[in-house]
Order: sequence, then structure tokens, then C-alpha cells
Amino acid sequence: MAKNETAEQIKKAVSAIKALRPAYKDLLAFYEKLFLAQEASKKHIHLQPIKIPEDLLSVKRKEKFPLIARKDFTVDIKASEALLKEICQFACEANEVLYQAGIKLMDALDRGTVDASALLSKTLSEDDIYFDETAKSLEIDKEVLLFMAHGSIRPSLSLCAGQLATYIDKNTLWGKGYCPVCGSPPAISILRGEGERFLFCSFCDHEWHSQRIYCPFCENKDQKTLHYFFSEEEEYRVNVCDKCKRYIKTIDTREIKRPVYPFLEQVATLHLDMLAQNQGLQSGHPLWLQT
Repeated sequence: MAKNETAEQIKKAVSAIKALRPAYKDLLAFYEKLFLAQEASKKHIHLQPIKIPEDLLSVKRKEKFPLIARKDFTVDIKASEALLKEICQFACEANEVLYQAGIKLMDALDRGTVDASALLSKTLSEDDIYFDETAKSLEIDKEVLLFMAHGSIRPSLSLCAGQLATYIDKNTLWGKGYCPVCGSPPAISILRGEGERFLFCSFCDHEWHSQRIYCPFCENKDQKTLHYFFSEEEEYRVNVCDKCKRYIKTIDTREIKRPVYPFLEQVATLHLDMLAQNQGLQSGHPLWLQT
């Protein structure tokens, strides 16, 4: 899908969900700005393609290993730094927690007490100690800092994943629940066509065709311990695994007549997360930041 088509898809999806669920108005306003800024950032990103030797690729395919580790993604630091400052500005227009984080991080970036390049690099390497210390020094929540940093490199991750996807055999169903590109868990699933199931990576945005009756977190295939619940007035279901007590939200696009942007659907269904967690279930991946 072309970038301008994706931007229009986001705008139309936001408009439709606002009409359906007015309670999400403020949340959607923040994420619309974020997602549109991320799409716009892609126009300024330049990445060197990652090359995987044929012998290594053969092993990864045979053993069902992801193509690369998270730390091995290539990221356009300059474009990501510019987006990080935009995200700080959006945060300043959101709730109090994001406002304080946006103000403090922007000030630290301007004064040089936080190096943007280091922050973004540490996001890739998942350096918990760095984020613990930086969040403490800024007096902001660590999860908020991680959210803003990951949001800044997400366009690079998405483009890099798109390039790496050319190494994936499109004719073979990926039999694992983790992303075939980076090994991360899925954020959300979608049903299309004749009921085919697709999963979307929580880290790099890659989409892959998945088995229908399957828990992507513990690989359980026992129909007796896999089920779902749903709200009759909505187009969503929550797939539940009784073995690992985790869940993933699913959009049935066969029932939807409005534009759909998967990652927007993820944040516009927090009421389903509350229902699932009230049943003692855990999300299969960290929940998106709420505002």
C-alpha cells in the first residue's frame, strides 16, 4: 500500500471509530497524529538493505528461526530523531503523564543531557539498565520513555521489515506464533477472505499468514483449550488460550464495512483488554500506551 493511501486509511479509520465509540475521542486524537507522523517520516528515511547469505537463510528457514534479531535492524537515526521531537510535541497535548514526559524529554534533548542517537540505539538493543537510569534521571515513567523511543524508530523498523520480507517464502505457511522477521510476539490478528488469519508484529509491523486454530504465544493447537469471546455489537473477538492464560484481539474484516488500520484497532479496543484481564488473562505482549 502506498504511503499516501496508508495516511488516508488512517484518517478514515479514525473518523469511523470516533463515530462508533466517542469515548475514545481523546485517545484517537493522539494516535492519529502519531500514526500520520510515522507514515510521513518514511518519506525521509534512507536505509542500507540487510543481506542474508543463502546458507544462513537456508538454516533459518529449516529451523523456523526469525531472519534477524531486534538489535540487528537498521535505523535512520536522523529521521528518527526528528520524529522523536514531534512525538514529544504530541505528548505535550495529551494527558498529564504524557505532557510531563514530553516536556522533560524535549528539554533534555535540547540541553544535550539525553543523546537522541544513544536513546534510539538502546531501544534496539533493549538495554533495560539504560532506560531505568534515564527514566529515573528525567523523573518520568520508563514505559512512557520506551513508548516514545520505539515510536520514533517504528518507521525505520517497518521499512526494514518490508525489505527483509523478500527473503520469506510466501508459499509456505509460517508455523510459529512469533514474527518470522524479528521473532517478536504479535500485537493483533485479523481474519480475511475465507477466514484466513493474519498476525501483525508488535515490534516491526510485519504481517504474516498464521494457522487459524492456534495460540501464537505457547503454540497450543488443542481446540478444547482454545476459545474466544466477543461482543455482539462489535466486529472483534478475543482469542483465549486456557493453557497459557494469554489472549490476542482479533478483527474480523469480513464483518466490517469501514476502513481498517490494524494498529489503530489495537488501541481503540482497550475495553476488551479490561474484559480479558478481569477474567485473569494476560495480553500476549505489552499493551500500547493509554492516554
